[in-house]
Amino acid sequence: MITRLDLFIDRMVSQRACLDFAIAETADMSGPVFELGLGNGRTYHHMKHNITGRDIYVFERAVASHPDSTPPEELTILGDVRETLPAAVERFGATASLIHADLGGHNRAKNDAFARLVSPLIEPLLAVGGMMVSSDRMYFDSLREMPLPPDAVEGRCFIYRRDA
Repeated sequence: MITRLDLFIDRMVSQRACLDFAIAETADMSGPVFELGLGNGRTYHHMKHNITGRDIYVFERAVASHPDSTPPEELTILGDVRETLPAAVERFGATASLIHADLGGHNRAKNDAFARLVSPLIEPLLAVGGMMVSSDRMYFDSLREMPLPPDAVEGRCFIYRRDA
């Protein structure tokens, strides 16, 4: 039996490996980066220190992150993603070079239902060549699921790319 601690470690190791892969793959792109769900701000902090030349916009209901991991107000989009993502499509169009989503909780069935709901809201934001990293399987029509980098654990993180 795998313990909850092991599951957490697998998720963290996979998240870092997938983010680092996607950051490297999109380094030459100029479009903004979107962090969907800030939480404590660990992945935002990681991206802030590893991405240069691109704004990182954070979508969150209410900011409650560690002070070192709190985005500036002008790059924070507050509200429910079911409302803020459609507004972002109008504002940004398909320009995002990288999108990271860690929106789920501990209930896999609820996470899957939410992923099915938000996938069509996220998909139109990603630029050609852009990548999406998610802690949950997403359901896209035009994004291709990518193989995971070597350090990632299968099923703990997912990567998608818009080819055209």
